[in-house]
Amino acid sequence: MDRRQFISTAMQCLSNVTIAGVLPVSVVKVAFANSGQSTRDFSFACISDAHLQQIRGRQFVARQEQALQRAVSEINQMSPRPDFVVFGGDLAQLGSRAELDHGADILSRLRSPLHMVMGEHDYYLDLGERWRSLFGEPSYSFDHKGVHFIVLNSVLTCEDWTLRRWHSAERRMAEMTGLDSPRMSPFMVGAAQRQWLQQDLDNTDKTTPIVVLSHAPLQKIRKAWNFWTDDADILQAMLAPFDQVNVIYGHVHQRLHNRIGNIQFDSVVATAWPWPSPQRSAEAASHIPVLTVPIASNNRETGWQLVNLHSGHVDVADSAAS
Repeated sequence: MDRRQFISTAMQCLSNVTIAGVLPVSVVKVAFANSGQSTRDFSFACISDAHLQQIRGRQFVARQEQALQRAVSEINQMSPRPDFVVFGGDLAQLGSRAELDHGADILSRLRSPLHMVMGEHDYYLDLGERWRSLFGEPSYSFDHKGVHFIVLNSVLTCEDWTLRRWHSAERRMAEMTGLDSPRMSPFMVGAAQRQWLQQDLDNTDKTTPIVVLSHAPLQKIRKAWNFWTDDADILQAMLAPFDQVNVIYGHVHQRLHNRIGNIQFDSVVATAWPWPSPQRSAEAASHIPVLTVPIASNNRETGWQLVNLHSGHVDVADSAAS
């Protein structure tokens, strides 16, 4: 599929869902240029940042709950069906057992295999205990039709911050997830997980296309909002020897695109709500590093996008804002 065909197909898809509204999901189309093997092309869907929140008894905030249910329903109606679905993190808002269980129940209705990414709202109440019991370990890798996928837990932080004597687990959660909180600690992948990642990369041919799935962006965008991963520079250096690398992440609740060296970064929009663009602040500009391609922000509402991964390069066709 060339660019003209892709855009035409994307626009046809958008016209087909006009009546139903804008889908709160992303679809990633993976294509191999000059390979002569069209059977290797495939697509997968991305949902992220549902932030399901229980407010009274068994009741959940309706907008967040319905948006996730709708995303699952729309993906199940896609034809052809995506090979698998990625959830990009922050299934829960307060990290409670009830929120995570309810999210797992909704996602269980997907008719395609599911790969989960852990978000900070899923982690900092019980340090991921309930999430792991539902979905397994938060860092893993898998291969699919010639592409090597790596899933990282990018919402770790320094142990002295995590294990300090908080008044309560709920207080730790509130500090870590509070936007612009001066007391929060920057995200990181951490030394132990980087060691695991290096072993995984050592067993992967440098010509193999790499897709890294994370919650935090694996780049340094705006520290005050924790659109930031402290060891991003180390991770980028580890990925530098590979010909084709894409990082797909959640957390920022908007469409952001960037390239640093050989690595292309694309965010996934949220189903819950949008965040403002970090580029709108003069203070943010002081944190943005020198880039191969200046960071591009499309401050959309919740919605969906089609992404064509063509010979290692992402081409995005966005829907209109919802």
